[in-house]
Amino acid sequence: MAAVTDNMLEYLRSKIRNIMNEHADHIATGCAADWADYRYQVGIIEGLAKAERELLDMVEKLKEHD
Repeated sequence: MAAVTDNMLEYLRSKIRNIMNEHADHIATGCAADWADYRYQVGIIEGLAKAERELLDMVEKLKEHD
């Protein structure tokens, strides 16, 4: 993979991870207002985790083609 592509994909992975950590910290510090807010935060974390996994799988496939 080209260095530019590597940097872009790593930047995106890092952004996804940071946002996911922010939502996890929100839950961990007891800031969820109620059960609905808690479930909302968990849903965001779940979606971001799936997006990160897809991104990592794509990176592996790109490396295999090089």
